[in-house]
Amino acid sequence: MSSDAHSSTEYIKHHLQNLTYGKLPSGYLRTDGELLSQDTWTLAHSAQEAKDMGFWAINVDTMGVSFLVGALFLFFFHRAAKTAVTGVPSGLQNFVEWIVEFIDTSVRGSFSGRNAMVAPLALTIFIWIFLMNLMDLVPIDWLPGVAGALGLPFLKVVPTTDPNATFGMSLSVFFLVLYYSVKMKGVGGFVGELTLQPFGKFGLPANLFLEGVNLLAKPVSLALRLFGNMYAGEMIFILIALLFAQGAVLALTGGVLQWVWAVFHILVITLQAFIFMTLTIVYLDMAHQEHH
Repeated sequence: MSSDAHSSTEYIKHHLQNLTYGKLPSGYLRTDGELLSQDTWTLAHSAQEAKDMGFWAINVDTMGVSFLVGALFLFFFHRAAKTAVTGVPSGLQNFVEWIVEFIDTSVRGSFSGRNAMVAPLALTIFIWIFLMNLMDLVPIDWLPGVAGALGLPFLKVVPTTDPNATFGMSLSVFFLVLYYSVKMKGVGGFVGELTLQPFGKFGLPANLFLEGVNLLAKPVSLALRLFGNMYAGEMIFILIALLFAQGAVLALTGGVLQWVWAVFHILVITLQAFIFMTLTIVYLDMAHQEHH
């Protein structure tokens, strides 16, 4: 492998690695040659160390950026609500009212039941995922460069390129679907829905298999669709960034490609947030429907 190919590979791996915090066991030989004399909670210095930390490790960058953009969402929407006027609205109030009206229209079009929680949930999902996706438009080396200057080995700034984040959100929606399915239909109605449809009581094994797969596919499809699209988008930005180190002509080409992909990616990040929100509304609507 040539040195250029090696450096390119390392560059890609570095930008796709999360900043992970977890416990390494006593006697562990770290990447930098340090031998731990006792169990140690620390930041991983390599992908292998992050893997060896096991289930209880946490991706600090995913959690940090998620909470940061979530706090910004709450701050600006709370500010718009506190400063709302009946006369000529401010630009922030106009924007928030437009978003709320858009979400309300989406919920009314997809949700046939009565549940005051669905619209606020849809609003939160759409804005929060959009803001996490929006981090993909920050130049690829800016924040990791700052992190490196602060002594942090990695920093992955797009939470939705981490399957832990997308599965966490999808499982939250899944538990809500289960809760409302049981609440609206009762335990017997929910079990009957899984075992008696679509072939009736004589097709119970086939019914349970088909309905079980259909039920479990909901969180998997939500998580993987969002993760896959955002991960692919981030990878393209990384590959374009590699062109800037390959001479003036390729650097110019990279600049044009980066601008074109960023403009197109605005549509991608918005669409992915909208799809996650819409599917959540649809799944909750199905949970509220009673089958006879």
